[in-house]
Amino acid sequence: MSSGPTNRRSSVKADQFVIYYCTALSIVLFSCTPKIEKQVKEAPRIDYTLQRSLPHDTKSFTQGLLIHQGQLYESTGQEQSWIGVVDIQTGAATKKVVLDNKYFGEGIAILNGKVFQLTWKNKVGFIYSFPSFEKIGEFTYPGEGWGMTTDGQHLIMSNGTDQLSFLDSATLKSVRSLSVVYDGQPVSELNELEYADGFVYANLWKTNLIAKIDPKTGVVKGFLDLSTLAQQARSLNPQADVMNGIAWHPTTKTMLVTGKYWPFIFILKLKEAP
Repeated sequence: MSSGPTNRRSSVKADQFVIYYCTALSIVLFSCTPKIEKQVKEAPRIDYTLQRSLPHDTKSFTQGLLIHQGQLYESTGQEQSWIGVVDIQTGAATKKVVLDNKYFGEGIAILNGKVFQLTWKNKVGFIYSFPSFEKIGEFTYPGEGWGMTTDGQHLIMSNGTDQLSFLDSATLKSVRSLSVVYDGQPVSELNELEYADGFVYANLWKTNLIAKIDPKTGVVKGFLDLSTLAQQARSLNPQADVMNGIAWHPTTKTMLVTGKYWPFIFILKLKEAP
């Protein structure tokens, strides 16, 4: 895998320039058609307040972010992808797992005393014991692996399409597939995932949007537009890439968000029940 900006999972390829900047808000859901631009502009926004920002390692190509038992964990991609425990005061990570260079790390989830990690194109995921992070197994899946979360019963994964797969936590086989739609149209390139109080939140790759998805119907109920935060991140680090990373703190009812190579993790308080 290339570690530079020409990688498929970076947003800054020259041939993506028009796609990325095709709307006035520098966001796109599906394509740059007038119909979709109208959908983007009229889609309901989820208001939030920014409570504070925390430091984030600008060398971290963030693929997953989660809070478990009060501790923040992060997974990254590119060469020597890793999973680590993040110190919220410094942004530094204590690496628990470092993958062989042939694997491009993706999303993670923790469930039933195990850590589950996806890889991008290898069609294999890894299972570790928690909290030791000792590797105890592998599992396979068709297609690509992007984001992962859990509703407490199933593992939920994305593969870059409009589909979410619900996996049996014991067999790691898909038991249900969910099509995600807004205004009757598929919402594709679902990326990093987080489950929060009955809804799945998903980064939309190459955008500054997070979709709030009803896991029963697949309907998007609204969008968080974090364009302002993305601009702030890039103003301090021009190498900052796409937004990617959502963690829900169940005690404080706050959402932590970041991006690839971003200098900050932002703590948000949503102005509606999530």
